[in-house]
Amino acid sequence: MSFPWANEYTPKAPLMKWIDDRLPLPRLVYNAVGGGYPVPRNLNYFWNFGVLSGVALMIQIVTGIIMAMHFGANELVAFSSVEHVMRDVNAGWLMRYAHANGASFFFIVVYLHIFRGLYYGSYKAPREMVWLLGLVIFLLMMATAFMGYVLPWGQMSYWGAKVITGLFGAIPLVGEPIQTWLLGGFAPNNATLNRFFSLHYLLPFVIAGVIILHIWALHIPGSSNPTGVEVKGPQDTVPFHPYYTAKDGFGAGVFLIAFSILLFFAPNFLGHPDNYIEANPLSTPAHIVPEWYFWPFYAILRAFTVDFFFIPAKLLGVLAMFASILLLFFLPWLDTSPVRSGNYRPTFKKFWWILIADVLILGWLGGAPAEEPYVMMSQVASAYYFAHFLIILPLISRFEKPLPLPGSITQSVLNRSNIKGEQDALPGMGSDPQPSNAA
Repeated sequence: MSFPWANEYTPKAPLMKWIDDRLPLPRLVYNAVGGGYPVPRNLNYFWNFGVLSGVALMIQIVTGIIMAMHFGANELVAFSSVEHVMRDVNAGWLMRYAHANGASFFFIVVYLHIFRGLYYGSYKAPREMVWLLGLVIFLLMMATAFMGYVLPWGQMSYWGAKVITGLFGAIPLVGEPIQTWLLGGFAPNNATLNRFFSLHYLLPFVIAGVIILHIWALHIPGSSNPTGVEVKGPQDTVPFHPYYTAKDGFGAGVFLIAFSILLFFAPNFLGHPDNYIEANPLSTPAHIVPEWYFWPFYAILRAFTVDFFFIPAKLLGVLAMFASILLLFFLPWLDTSPVRSGNYRPTFKKFWWILIADVLILGWLGGAPAEEPYVMMSQVASAYYFAHFLIILPLISRFEKPLPLPGSITQSVLNRSNIKGEQDALPGMGSDPQPSNAA
């Protein structure tokens, strides 16, 4: 996407001109995050989380590469090699804790990114492909995080791998062969550790590749904005740099401060103490749970306790868990309202908050023991989750009466009152195609 009023890249130094003529990398960067990429002028801090996700991924890649230099992908030495990193490698404790907590922060910013998209309708046309590629990134993140959780070869690593891969065993006919193929045997073993380490190392680079496609798809229609109103002219946009590079820089600073506080003062807060016990196939932990960012889906998995005709409860749970993610791929076609932003959809906004509460409750229940009343609560919360997307959202789209939309992004920002005063301050403000009320 390139608006007609986008700034052109004009290298001034002879060296930069020489490079641009032969490898237009500076031009690519300028058109992606510089003055060559106009964006809506009303973006708020919820649009920071895409950049923060990139920061989190870079932290994971850098710390992961350093960790891989010292990790032994063998069941006999995996646990001790992690302890070696913590105790003997210079700044090894910092790399290990940064990697472990970086995964949690990665999921935090991605979850906020997703729920921002849900609220502001960022999945609606013409941005369906941006949304779909984002969900692909999310699935790759989940696979990468699960395999990384297995690598320390602690108690929760081992039994988490056994339980999660055991889900595939619920698939009729082909389930057990798939499980055996994934594990390289009948239980987590050395083959499991080797292949999980290889894939865990590879997938972050696959994620980086899909992120490039995600950004590419975003730049075709351009960024969404809090009003959901499309750009109508240069008065509605500002160059990405310096306006939003500064805003993203501030957000990154806040992110790194929060990350540092957890890293240096509570590095084990989000982990599980059982993972500091070496894996023992003969000793099952009392309460097996995945990492916290999987808890909502784990609660949905455990909500099914009764067979339905010929379908086993375990298979129903597996299908529901995968369906809870896959139905998000159909969201652009489930929500048929012509209005994008939740700011102008009062009924949608109320149910969006209920969905937030429901997902938080599912997260709490996923970490709770598999006993009453938690199981019953998981069933209710899971039922509402699916009902929200499959029943409530289509009904809201059809019957809701939205609030009046602003005529333009500029109107929503300035209230049409002081456009004239900003003509010299912002690019394109002198070419407002709509009549102004400014004196």
